[in-house]
Amino acid sequence: MHYAILCYADEEAVFAWSKEEEEGVMAKLYTVQEPLAKAGKLGPTGRLMPTTTATTVRKGKQEPLVLDGPFAETKEVLLGFYTVDVENLDEAVDFAKQLSAANPGSTSYEIRPFYVFHPTGAPT
Repeated sequence: MHYAILCYADEEAVFAWSKEEEEGVMAKLYTVQEPLAKAGKLGPTGRLMPTTTATTVRKGKQEPLVLDGPFAETKEVLLGFYTVDVENLDEAVDFAKQLSAANPGSTSYEIRPFYVFHPTGAPT
């Protein structure tokens, strides 16, 4: 089963890390990711740039509107994601718990199953 694990955190705190703090956190996260990667269960992962760099396309009454930013009214924002192909939700939860332990501060992880769509085939 494919799961997206979405990482939410206080982006002001995260983007205020020193280079050394950033490298330390990333090293811990890579250590957590390594077993799934070696097992072929870790898909694409990514860290999003700050919300100040975002562009939103919102459906309007006629033409879609293109806006700067996501207009998030919350302190915790989506900072990144992992995709995993694991046996069950328990395995995805275990991975998210390990990520949480490696990540400082108040970070939360949302786990959602997803379908992989291939242009020429059925979703998996």
